[in-house]
Amino acid sequence: MEYTTPPFEVSFKGLLFDMDGTIIDSTAAVVKHWHTVGNEIGVDPEVILQTSHGRRSIDMLKVLSPEKANWEYVRHMEALLPKLHGADATEIPGARALLDALISAGARWTIVTSGTEPLVGGWLDVMRLPRPRHLVTAESVADGKPDPACYILGREKLGLSAGDGPEILVLEDSPAGIRAGKAAGCKVLGLATSHTAEQVLAAEPDWVVRDLRSVRMVGAEGGGGGDGGVTLQISDALAAAAPTAAATTE
Repeated sequence: MEYTTPPFEVSFKGLLFDMDGTIIDSTAAVVKHWHTVGNEIGVDPEVILQTSHGRRSIDMLKVLSPEKANWEYVRHMEALLPKLHGADATEIPGARALLDALISAGARWTIVTSGTEPLVGGWLDVMRLPRPRHLVTAESVADGKPDPACYILGREKLGLSAGDGPEILVLEDSPAGIRAGKAAGCKVLGLATSHTAEQVLAAEPDWVVRDLRSVRMVGAEGGGGGDGGVTLQISDALAAAAPTAAATTE
């Protein structure tokens, strides 16, 4: 598989970003975290890590350790992760530049994540990344990804309707998150940062890129008032997803 498509442009009314694997890469920190938690609850950490990415901790614990599946415990243990392992996280290439451009343009964007508010806030503080006006976190919905509720709520927080779905872009790295975005009626850009290109493609996103260096804002409407759309240029996308891209850029 080759990331060889020429640049093309697509316009959106709003962008919904996943967090881990899309804005930051906290894999090394999460591995340490789940080893600690796994040993604490008596579950093999490797079993947890095989299926944890893109899923809420509380959903994992409901299966692996039901007595720990409560928000007080989950929020406490996730709040510790950036504090103890902050040095192990890195930015996804291109993420900060894209967020800065969206903020400068007054574009509609937010973060929709399977992490709790203490986890997300901790990472944004440690990484000194911008915080959106509204957040959708693990506590915000009854069911986590791949259920579309989180992205439907994210769309609503941007002041957009169900009819705007095709003009909303979800940026995701996990198959569960990609399926959630598609089920919410949005366009989805899959990042091959935490899974193989084959795994990302199997979730059927509209486009696949290596990371956010392939995404650049090239235009904005609305004069920075927060209610206009933006035009993105996507380059070096996976050739296997190119027909979908071509069909949406007329």
